[in-house]
Parts: sequence; C-alpha cells; structure tokens
Amino acid sequence: MSEPIERDQMEYDVLIVGGGPAGLACAIRLKQLKPDLNVCVLEKGAAVGAHSLSGCIMEPGPLDALLPDWRKTPPAICVPAKRDEFRLLTAKRAIPFMTPPQMHNDGNFIISLGMLTPQLAQAAEALGVDVFAGFAAAKPLFGDGGAMVGVQIGDMGLDKDDAPGPNFAPGPEVRARTTVLAEGARGSITKQLIAKYQLDAGCCPQTYGLGFKELWQLPKGRGEPGLIQHTIGWPMDAKSYGGSFVYHLDEDRAYVGYVAGLDYQDPRFKPFEAFQQFKNHPSVKPLLEGGEIVTYGARTIAAGGWQSLPKLEMPGAIIVGCAGGLVNVPKIKGVHQAIRSGALAAEHLVEHGSPAGFDARLRASPAGQELRKVRNFKPGFKKGIWLGLANGGLETVTGGRTPWTLKNSADFSQLRRLDEYRSPDRHWQAERTLKPRDRAAAVYFATTTHDESQPAHLRVSDTHICSDQCAREYGNPCQNFCPAGVYEMVDDTAGGKRLQINASNCVHCKACDIKDPYGIITWTTPEGGSGPNYSNL
Repeated sequence: MSEPIERDQMEYDVLIVGGGPAGLACAIRLKQLKPDLNVCVLEKGAAVGAHSLSGCIMEPGPLDALLPDWRKTPPAICVPAKRDEFRLLTAKRAIPFMTPPQMHNDGNFIISLGMLTPQLAQAAEALGVDVFAGFAAAKPLFGDGGAMVGVQIGDMGLDKDDAPGPNFAPGPEVRARTTVLAEGARGSITKQLIAKYQLDAGCCPQTYGLGFKELWQLPKGRGEPGLIQHTIGWPMDAKSYGGSFVYHLDEDRAYVGYVAGLDYQDPRFKPFEAFQQFKNHPSVKPLLEGGEIVTYGARTIAAGGWQSLPKLEMPGAIIVGCAGGLVNVPKIKGVHQAIRSGALAAEHLVEHGSPAGFDARLRASPAGQELRKVRNFKPGFKKGIWLGLANGGLETVTGGRTPWTLKNSADFSQLRRLDEYRSPDRHWQAERTLKPRDRAAAVYFATTTHDESQPAHLRVSDTHICSDQCAREYGNPCQNFCPAGVYEMVDDTAGGKRLQINASNCVHCKACDIKDPYGIITWTTPEGGSGPNYSNL
C-alpha cells in the first residue's frame, strides 16, 4: 500500500485497549468517579469474552469493591470453593501433599472469565462507556513530542500480500489524552511500547507459562462442586516447572488444565502432549472417562512477578493487569490483580490527570505488595522441583521477608541445543484414549476462525533460519511448543524443508513470540474478530 490511506478518527478522553477484567474495571471505575469522561474500550475478539481465558479461581474482594451487587447476578459459571487437594504426581501415582497456604481458596469462586467479562462490559456500557468488540489495535500512534496518543485499528479486507482487496476497509485511528493498555500477557502493542520507552530497563526479563484448559461434561454423579485439585510433578521432568488443575463445577462439569513453564530447557518437549498425558494419568482418567470435552483453549501467562515488572507508565499511557505481569503465581491467580490494578489506574487518572506517578503508586499498593511478598517462589524452581519446594517453604515461613530477590531469565534463552540436552523418554506415543488426541482436534474445540485470505498475522523475519540453522541446532522447536499446529516443516520439493505457517489454526496463545530461540517470530493482531471463542472458559 504505497498510497497514503485516509482514515476516520475517533476522539476520547481515555482509550482502553483490551476488554478483559483489567480494562473493563478501569472503564467502570473511571465513569463511577467522573461520569462526564468520554471512555472507549477496544476488544479484538468477536465479542467481549471470546478471548478471555484463565484458570480461573477468583478472589472476590476487588470485584466486591468495584461492583458490590455482582453476586446478585453472578456469571452462569460461578461455583463457591469448598475443598482443596494438592498432590505430587509420578508416572503411576498421586501422592497427597499438604496444600500450600497460598493455595487455600476459602471464600473464593470458580468462575468462567469468558462469562464474567461480558457482564463487566454491560456494566461499563450502562455507565456510558463505548465498548467496541472486533476492533483489533494494530499499532500505536504518537504525537509530535513522542507521547502515545492512541492506536490505529487494523485494516479489514487485505489480501495475503497485504494489498487492499475488493472489500477493503481501512481501520480508523482512535485517539485519546491517555491510553490504558490492558491487552493481557504479551500484548502486541504493549510489547512495542516497552521496547520504545525502555520500560524494562533495570528489571528482569518477563517469564511465562503456557496454560491449557478444557471444559468437560462428566458422567452423572462424578463431580463434586467446589472441589479444587492441583498437582505438580509428572509429566514434567524434575528440572522443569509445571502443574495441573481440576476445578469441579456444578452439573457434573469440570475445568481441566495444565500449565507448563516456558523456561524449560528440552528442545524436544511438547507442552500440548504433556497436557494430554496428564489427562490419561491413573488418578485423572477415571474422572474424565465416559465424559465429553466441550471446549479447549490455550494461553500464555505472565509469571515473572515482582522482579520482572516493567515500568507501568510512559508518556500518554499506563499498563495494567496481565499486560504488566501482575499474576500471583504461587496463588495461581491474576483476575483479582487485574481488577485491582485497572480500578487503581482509573483513580490515579481522575486524581492526577496523567500517567505520571502511577508506577510508584501501584508498586506501593496492595497489588504491588502482594507480588513483592511472593517474588522468590517461581524463580526458586530453576534448580528443580525439590529445591523449589524447599525454597517455597522458606518463603512461606518468613512471609516473603527474605533479604534477597532471585532473578529471572528470558524463556527463549533457557532452551538448549539438541547436542547439549539429552531428552528423557517421555513416551509421547503412549496410548491416549481421551479426546482431543491431537492438536488439529483441539483447534476444533477452540472454535477458532480466521479468514484464510487475510495476511498471516504470524510474521517470521527470516525463514532461511528455520530451514537451516534452527533445524540443525534446535530441531525446529516451534513444531513442539505451538499448541495448535501452526508451524510445520514441509517438503520444499528440492530435497529440503521449508516452514509452512498454518495461521488459521492460531489460538492466540503467543508462545511462539516468547519461546522462539532466535526472536524471529512476531505475533501481530489478525483482522478484528478473528481467533478463538472462549465464551465458557
């Protein structure tokens, strides 16, 4: 597109990028405090909630403070926590452990984030907020002084060569005095701004986990509403961080999930297959066998904590929620932190009129101090599961007051080359009878939709690295860590291999943008409304 494109412009006082709990909490609180503010929320999913994916056990305190009457009309999936179980898995056994204090869930709720966020959107709209679903923010906009002044929405109707097709519609510019970035983990706009303003200078690299989640309909009488089960150990090896969850809902339904830390070293490791192995473990399979999978999803989780928090303010913009990395990993919870930080951002903007000072305010707030207390739990597992558990015990006893802060390293830097790492026999081909048995089937259960005529939103800057250097050094690990079969090395008809990108499979987890050892894969937003539909996850 060589010719300049004329774009419509929309003007707001505050623009919020992301219709998750952080962004919507910010919008609601802004209008509660200052009803005359002109506020807009942009959501890239086809509907609010379509891209919302979390475990999800929610601490209700921040939502109670934001919307005191929410319990009168809770989401359709909202089950009070009743009982916790914690186990260490081996290949054949499940050994009971004492549930860590951070994982006690008295007073919490098992909810569907995909059902909660539409209700938050309705509350925001009732206050006068403009909520636009299907609007994907494609790039940031900057003023003459370098401050962020809004975003450009992605164009619709481009062909595979990025040229306007017959139904081309240019994306408008949405401008605002202040932009709040609430994109979730590894947000594409947030990533660009962290680099532009060097917001991560002086902090550790962010680290991530790749989370899988399925909703199952169990055979009658098999569920125990409110039962919360967690495990660590198998199928991860002793050097790698990961664990599972099974959350029992009402009506004999259950959420079943697995999180694999993306700081693993084994280039042959396959997180999706590890999740399927977990489901077929002798302690899990009897619960699911005879039942039926309803929905599947995958998403990365910001897990670096306190020492990986970037600066959360910049000229013209603020970062909130998982986009900033506010997940409490030992608790396995982030929704309460997202709501808390979004509301705090709103209060700050109303009181001060600009982002200046927000970073210090959040760090001193309950949201920041909660992270500081648990800063050493996750990095304590870098030396393996047993030292990690021992370190976790020490941090629990001291209340997080140990005088040191352990460091994080970038996930891609932890991957070892094929000749540097002897992979254990993980028995990937062992019989698995529970669905989905492969990634293509999983994508079906994620109800992912992309127009195959649109440009691929997964950009690889040098595919020669894939067919040559990466194949030799790492064995093309993108084929292993992607949970949707997006990356595939195929015959190039000349005796070699070439990279084929099946972009229409993408479930927007963004693991490729994180774990690629060469940093040549960039996840960008596809056409607005594209992607998975996680409405009940």
